[in-house]
Amino acid sequence: MDDKVCVVTGAASGIGRAAALKLATSGAKAVVVADIDEAGAKETVALIEASGATAAAKLTDVEDADQIDELMQFAVDQYGSLDTLVNNVGVHEMYWTDKTTVDTLPLEVFEKVYRINLRSVFLATQAAAPHLRASKNDPSIVNAASTGSLTGYPGAGAYGSTKAAILQLTRVSAIDLSPDVRVNAFCPGTVDTAMVDRLLDGAADRAGIEKTMTATHLIPRMGEPEDVANLITFLASSEASWITGAAYTIDGGSLAWRGSR
Repeated sequence: MDDKVCVVTGAASGIGRAAALKLATSGAKAVVVADIDEAGAKETVALIEASGATAAAKLTDVEDADQIDELMQFAVDQYGSLDTLVNNVGVHEMYWTDKTTVDTLPLEVFEKVYRINLRSVFLATQAAAPHLRASKNDPSIVNAASTGSLTGYPGAGAYGSTKAAILQLTRVSAIDLSPDVRVNAFCPGTVDTAMVDRLLDGAADRAGIEKTMTATHLIPRMGEPEDVANLITFLASSEASWITGAAYTIDGGSLAWRGSR
């Protein structure tokens, strides 16, 4: 990671935590761990510091534009630059309601998912852009999309539509910020994270649902956060210096076919 200063949103757990740790241990100068979960963010920092790398936690509510501005300025003030932004934060409507079909989903839940999943990516990109343009260290943005950006899943109208929009925002951002800043996205399938745990919690047949969730995977398991962190780190690194405006699927082969095991 060539001494880069990185900001990772939603880094208190799951893919965000794994990405922050991987970036830090791959040569980043420092990683700013941003999340609304301050305790989780501090745990991520502790893991990074235990590895011998440098990190700081920044309590950030990505629904608040001012806090996003403060996050980017914090990274620059603390470490002298901003070279990498990972817009990882993401939520699903099931966090707030069990009425998740498009005909029953409450408007306030749709709007909350929109603010966290999509609006925050726009705001963070806008806030980071001048700092990234000032970087001389191959600056880039990596956005969290989803296989839900590319195909439909039941009960995910808010999640899927916001994740689909992230792909187009990634492309337009790559154009608008070129040639100074690279912008790419990653599209994970079913990964063993708190979001998936929440979906499985309380299920009468947890093993059966988990089997269904991985039935389309050609590699017959859930992804691990570290699998995705490896891709994020590659896209943020100078090894990907000729890659921009792209979206990479990382789903165990799920979208390669129309079958299930």
